[in-house]
Amino acid sequence: MTKSSLSENQLFSRFSQFDVDRLIDISIEKTYPKDQWITHYGSDWPYLFLVEQGQVTAIKESPEGRSLVVITLDKDEVFWGVGFFKEGIGMPVALVANQETKLRLWSRKNLEPFMINNGQFTWDLAQLMAERMMLASRILEELAFHPVAGRLAHLLLSQFEDQSGDILSRDLTLDDMAARIGSTREMVCRHLYNFADKGAIQINRTEFKITNQGLLQHFAEKGK
Repeated sequence: MTKSSLSENQLFSRFSQFDVDRLIDISIEKTYPKDQWITHYGSDWPYLFLVEQGQVTAIKESPEGRSLVVITLDKDEVFWGVGFFKEGIGMPVALVANQETKLRLWSRKNLEPFMINNGQFTWDLAQLMAERMMLASRILEELAFHPVAGRLAHLLLSQFEDQSGDILSRDLTLDDMAARIGSTREMVCRHLYNFADKGAIQINRTEFKITNQGLLQHFAEKGK
């Protein structure tokens, strides 16, 4: 990472160029291949990091082996381990590199003096933490009050928004989709074919096609 690119990051832009130089000097740069675990659930992991390249997924796992994708972090996004703020508290999620990923990490010990001396940075980080808490609250509300069919329809619509046209490549496996909506691959498969039977989507070997967006939106809102 260049000094200018760190200075342009929204969270670190409050620092002087002198401090940016020091921040880079005290950071740790690590590269992870695709699908490598960065840290596991329960680990004492006292780091704050910036995604310089690639993508990181935070995953919550149940004792039965089910997974829930809590958040996906793209380039220039910042995340942290709970141990960064409170020593001895284990990670509530695991972190996995979705693709070849490069992180710049700061330990609590090294970054704490900068936070104490730069109140604006600490305030900005607190606001980011509040945003993440609101995201977690929305996820909890969806899991508690929104049917699986609605969550799946919403996922499909959000995936289509990221692409042009009405065709969606099947980049996500059934397990991936289940992890993103807090369900099982069997339930995902069942609801996908229900959407197809009702005429909302068409399922092909390598892609989905929206055939009735209004109906799919209805599933997203009503769940049935």
